[in-house]
Amino acid sequence: MTAPVAGRHGEPSAHGPLVIAVDGPSGSGKSSVCRKVAARLGLAYLDTGAMYRAATWWCLQQGVDLADTDAVTATVHAMVLELGLDPRFPTFAVSGTDVATAIRAGEISAAVSAVATNLDVRADLGGRQRRVVDVERHGEGFSRGRGVVVEGRDITTVIAPDADVRILLTASEEARLARRARELHGSADAASVDATRDQVVRRDAQDSTVVEFRTAADGVVTVDSSELDLEQTIEAVLAVIARVTGRTA
Repeated sequence: MTAPVAGRHGEPSAHGPLVIAVDGPSGSGKSSVCRKVAARLGLAYLDTGAMYRAATWWCLQQGVDLADTDAVTATVHAMVLELGLDPRFPTFAVSGTDVATAIRAGEISAAVSAVATNLDVRADLGGRQRRVVDVERHGEGFSRGRGVVVEGRDITTVIAPDADVRILLTASEEARLARRARELHGSADAASVDATRDQVVRRDAQDSTVVEFRTAADGVVTVDSSELDLEQTIEAVLAVIARVTGRTA
């Protein structure tokens, strides 16, 4: 039997909406883990990093100089971004164009920090992210009120600091580089790791200038996946959720 979940005002609620906030550095496994956790719990899934990638793609498509912060802000503000929150088949479209594959290109990975460190863009996309959380809490979205798993860089501290569960998913630099190398190059040999290093280390360093995502804030539970495979990491996150809320998959 599922234990009651504490409601937002302290009232017990066995089936209330569940908001899970997950932050972490590149290569920590956030996207893969959060998608699986959301699917097992019947929750919506929001990849906020993909939103910044979509904004970067849109700016480049519009010929905007990413160093022109005002132009980037105006372009992102006008961007029509449609999100599909099914964790099994998440979708991203900009002005009706499916960008799910395009936003994972190396060109976008190399440029996204220029957009993600624009504070006005963060305010714009952060507002959109909060609206998604509110919609999923109130039964109007994909989850029909069951809730949402949101992952990114500033979710536990800025976007959903009142989330039911807040987790920092991290791993050693060595483990993160190996994972990203296997993802991008199919191998974790020395050459592949070196080819991946700039993307992972540089992006984390740049993004950390505007938000802290490498150290857990007060009340945030750290899960270190350095020595864990994907399934073990999923189980570790589910164990935190069960411990904090009583909710089990």
